[in-house]
Amino acid sequence: MRISYSDAAQLELLYAIKNIRTESELNELKLALSQFFADKAQKELAELWDSGMLDQKKILYKGKERLSSR
Repeated sequence: MRISYSDAAQLELLYAIKNIRTESELNELKLALSQFFADKAQKELAELWDSGMLDQKKILYKGKERLSSR
């Protein structure tokens, strides 16, 4: 039986968590996870920008829209 990528990722995280012994190691894991997701977000934004689905005008519009909804 094949294991899904999300299941494999969960197992890897559980293994990493099981081996954390200090606050410093916990902080290293948190930083690694944060960097992983920041990199994914940056790549997605770059793809949206390159495809023309996102541009400076749309960013400014969304920023104004968000500020006016407060």
